Amino acid sequence: MSDLSNTNNLPQVKIGVVAVSRDCFPESLSVNRRKALMEAYTARYGTEGVYECPVCIVESEIHMVQALEDIKAAGCNALCVYLGNFGPEISETLLAKHFDGPAMFIAAAEETQGNLVGGRGDAYCGMLNASYNLKLRNVKAYIPEYPVGTAAECADMLHEFLPIARAIIGLADLKIISFGPRPLNFLACNAPIKQLYNLGVEIEENSELDLFEAFNKHAGDARIPDKIKEMEAELGAGNLKPEVLPKLAQYELTLLDWVEAHRGYRKYVAIAGKCWPAFQTQFGFVPCFVNSRLTGMGIPVSCEVDIYGALSEFIGTCVSQDVVTLLDINNSVPDDMYQEAIRDKFGYRHEETFMGFHCGNTCSRKLASCSMKYQMIMARTLPEEVTQGTLEGDILPGDITFYRLQSTADCKLRAYIAQGEVLPVATKSFGGIGVFAIPQMGRFYRHVLIEKNYPHHGAVAFGHYGKALYEVFKYIGVPVEDLNFNQPEGMLYPTENPFA
Repeated sequence: MSDLSNTNNLPQVKIGVVAVSRDCFPESLSVNRRKALMEAYTARYGTEGVYECPVCIVESEIHMVQALEDIKAAGCNALCVYLGNFGPEISETLLAKHFDGPAMFIAAAEETQGNLVGGRGDAYCGMLNASYNLKLRNVKAYIPEYPVGTAAECADMLHEFLPIARAIIGLADLKIISFGPRPLNFLACNAPIKQLYNLGVEIEENSELDLFEAFNKHAGDARIPDKIKEMEAELGAGNLKPEVLPKLAQYELTLLDWVEAHRGYRKYVAIAGKCWPAFQTQFGFVPCFVNSRLTGMGIPVSCEVDIYGALSEFIGTCVSQDVVTLLDINNSVPDDMYQEAIRDKFGYRHEETFMGFHCGNTCSRKLASCSMKYQMIMARTLPEEVTQGTLEGDILPGDITFYRLQSTADCKLRAYIAQGEVLPVATKSFGGIGVFAIPQMGRFYRHVLIEKNYPHHGAVAFGHYGKALYEVFKYIGVPVEDLNFNQPEGMLYPTENPFA
């Protein structure tokens, strides 16, 4: 794992845990159950990231205000409403309504058959009223798949809320900086910006000419030699184009300075960068290696001015606290490679495999080995010397989540999530590339990616994060019917021919 938990481009989450109580139930139920929850959480996960509101058990609107002020003063940016018993449906939902940040609701299970008279809390019932009142008030809240549990089970739910909350908090304070326009014949990266504003995301669209001017102003920057040393250390023996490092260092400093100068009132930044067709001839290199390095710093950079690709990368970075990448869902695996290296070793069907590729934007920490070369595709039509700066290597094998959040041409939000793995199979190809295997990929490719008009770019998180991503996408408003996944065999897509 390439831990990004301490980067300043991701939120630090602090969940305020507020217990609530219906006034006709013993308050001690909620007090003792909150105490047990916090003890279970500390035993499992430590004390970081959670805060126990000690001011009161919320039974009234006045208590709600007191609890709200307390968790705000404690620096909480996420909320857990814990039903220690049935709970006060008005006060507890007002707490979520007036809290400025993501909220979750969970409830205490009954502990023992020996205490079902004075010690019965009925939070199982209270959760129904809480959800009903949340809907009445148009208040969003995360409710786990089964939100009623023991102290230990609720501690796990609380911990699972952390990455979800991190992504939602991040989106509310995100600015995407783009340098465009997108390349000709690249309508796949069309990005209607209305949904960005609906999500609370700011967008700053710039010309690549603005970027070129800023790059030229960084010529001779005194920080370039140190930046070159960083790049040399990262590349090691893979530094096959050392002559281009000064320009790459100049470009990286340009982007980093641009981020700080243009962050504005936003805390977090992602970049949708330009990389062709005029970039190479004017800048004199390709930006792939620099893009990979910034992504490795926790500042996601998408290629080809893919604004929703950058947005997707940022969400995955928040959820995983790890490096992500953006790849083309690119080419099929040749039959001889499948027969020789995959079929009898991993059990995937041929149509469940494909190659994910991009020119060289994947962080070196996610490659089995890497070398900086020229960009072969671009060099077919341009002088090789202006296409240097791409980072090539096979992607590390292991679990992955392929996903994307997209606004369609008619400004509707859609998303997909598919979990799988990168196989330990040599690609025998070029670029940043890996052999991917996703269960039921053939059907998913046809009835989601093609049928729902997704572009060829997909974000990749290195691990299985489908559960958290699914909840994030639901929370931010992706309709469930437009939240797609690789459905198992026997579960037909709406457009799938049942006789095929």
